[in-house]
Amino acid sequence: MLLSILLTLPAQATTIVIDATHSRPISPYIYGANDPDWDKSHTPFTLARLGGNRMTAYNWETNASNAGNDYRFQSDGYMGESNEPGWTLRTFLEKAQSHGAAAMVTIPTAGYVSADKKGDGDVRKTPNYLETRFYKSLPKKPGKLIYPPDTTDRVVYQDECAAWLDKIKSPKTPLWFMLDNEPDLWSSTHNEIWTRKPTYADIIENNITFATALKAVAPKDLIFGPANYGWQGFRTFQGASDAGGRDFLDVYLAAMHDAEKKAGKRLLDVLDVHWYPEARGNGKRITEDSGNEDARIQAPRSQWDPTYVEDSWIVQTLGGKPIALLPRILKQIDANYPGTRLSISEYDYGGKNDISGTIAQADVLGIFGRYGLFAACNWGISAEKPAQLAGFNAFVNFDGKGSKFGGKELNVTGESAASDSVYAAIDGTRLTIVAINKTHSAIPLHFDVKGFRGQSAKAYVRAGDAFSHPVKQDCSVAGGGVDFEAPALSVTTIEVTN
Repeated sequence: MLLSILLTLPAQATTIVIDATHSRPISPYIYGANDPDWDKSHTPFTLARLGGNRMTAYNWETNASNAGNDYRFQSDGYMGESNEPGWTLRTFLEKAQSHGAAAMVTIPTAGYVSADKKGDGDVRKTPNYLETRFYKSLPKKPGKLIYPPDTTDRVVYQDECAAWLDKIKSPKTPLWFMLDNEPDLWSSTHNEIWTRKPTYADIIENNITFATALKAVAPKDLIFGPANYGWQGFRTFQGASDAGGRDFLDVYLAAMHDAEKKAGKRLLDVLDVHWYPEARGNGKRITEDSGNEDARIQAPRSQWDPTYVEDSWIVQTLGGKPIALLPRILKQIDANYPGTRLSISEYDYGGKNDISGTIAQADVLGIFGRYGLFAACNWGISAEKPAQLAGFNAFVNFDGKGSKFGGKELNVTGESAASDSVYAAIDGTRLTIVAINKTHSAIPLHFDVKGFRGQSAKAYVRAGDAFSHPVKQDCSVAGGGVDFEAPALSVTTIEVTN
């Protein structure tokens, strides 16, 4: 009888303390996506990036591009059959800004861009192909910048492109420039242009030169770089010959700091890296779609948790120590180039049709806000990945009517990283909470709120297969505190008003 009574007693609530007496701004640009399909995703992304391997050899004058090893090293009209100069960039920019989103445009810096749209396979099979199938891509035009550009001179100028974009942008939302894409992999992804591995010295000189040219024509538009592809990229620049045991980001940041001193102005505003988790579960990488759900749910902890050791080759390179990615990079910024902001312009945690994808995506967005990331863009998000979209909507459209997570981050204590994550923000008379239950059982939560006395609260629950359409629930509010039972494997956004 005693055992029966104990089994029916409610579990003791986990107390989460939220301090509303002090807050810090959350960058609105962490809720971004790469080239989003605005019409189908129905998600109000705050930042859109036009990037990827296609942009490295993109010719803005004709919209020709080369896929590199993504597709046969072929030059074609994939980026735009129109020959209107800048058509691809203009239509991207207009769509992003019409949706109220900032726009990040990748500027090619690898030295050559496609000269044609023949679509005839590997351009490297053409004799003397660099001279016949490509045009030189230079950072600075020696003469007057014009639009439309001269398409007969066999040279493409990137400052001319940036000046035109800066002129046609909307004044309501920002336009930013990314210094190419994943240069640490150029000798592989774009072997048609770079046949040898770039070095630390190569990319530092490249970024300084192009950033200088862009800043001269668009001084108010932020410059992002170097868009490293991942861990070995921003540790050794993929085994660069001049690494010499030096951490690439340390060297790069210090060099860009020195460049500012010489130029008398910042050339790099935002350090950018890409992060595709290598964590594994049940022998599968979490970016695969099934069989690794529990590992996916825990994987965001490698962004910050100094106690969490994931199953991955990255951890092996660290001698079994935690990755703690964001504190690691932020420490490097503080040591080598203080004041530089941080961006992750490509990432993906998988789980497109599973609640684990919702949980991981929501957890990552909360972490980005907590650690002061300036910008972030998911790679590959689309209407075909509804669970991941749900993770976004828990922050940017939690009630399906446009309500958003607050803009000022609050300190939260009492979480248990393996089982729950809680993020809180405030906007005037409204407190918002995103509560994530990572376990397979319901968790009663008591939110002890300091400095904000709520009168009522509504919860919007995403759980199980119902991640796309949140279930609205009431919460108990008493004495300024809020009580709520988080369902198993769920993401819940709670709005508290006074």
